Amino acid sequence: MADELEKREPNGMRASDADREKVAQALHKAMADGRIDVSELDERLATVYKAKTIGELTPVTADLPIEAPLAAQHQPALPNRTGGTPGSQVSVGVLSGFERKGVWTVPPTHTAVAFMGGGELDLSQAKFSAAHTTITCVAFMGGIEVRVPEDVNVHVNGIGFMGAFDNKIHEPDAGDDRPTVKITGLAFMGGVDVKRPKRRKRDRDELES
Repeated sequence: MADELEKREPNGMRASDADREKVAQALHKAMADGRIDVSELDERLATVYKAKTIGELTPVTADLPIEAPLAAQHQPALPNRTGGTPGSQVSVGVLSGFERKGVWTVPPTHTAVAFMGGGELDLSQAKFSAAHTTITCVAFMGGIEVRVPEDVNVHVNGIGFMGAFDNKIHEPDAGDDRPTVKITGLAFMGGVDVKRPKRRKRDRDELES
């Protein structure tokens, strides 16, 4: 019980891209104000973009003035993840490709097939019609990319045969009532990649100017 309560403490909550961006902006302002130099900025930004929890972000600006403690400001990026009318149960790319991204509602079960083609399932702005969702990916001489944001629990147990079913997340559940997505299936002479959403590339040239 104590372990469960600890996971729910604000500092143990998962950090979103918006949280990391807020800290990065505070660091840039601190450099502009002369509080830190370029090398310190670079070091702290590296810590920011690797941080997975609010607790890892908080010390980065502990000696700098910010509007309020990050943990107190934290709100889930998309608090209403569940609900809505389920969308299509199938995504297919045969000698072509498919793409599902933006705002869409994932049904309890969804099957994605790439046959000598490719596809992308981006859950960054998705809602889920059920608390537990199963996505079955079948890549036959093709590739499927599944992007799962930090505020969604993910379990991956697909099989690669002469191919790869690659889980790039490998992170424990958040321990709360967030939606859970199970990603399973088969990659035959092809590939399935499960990863976090893309982040904007930061132009570091200004640090050396």
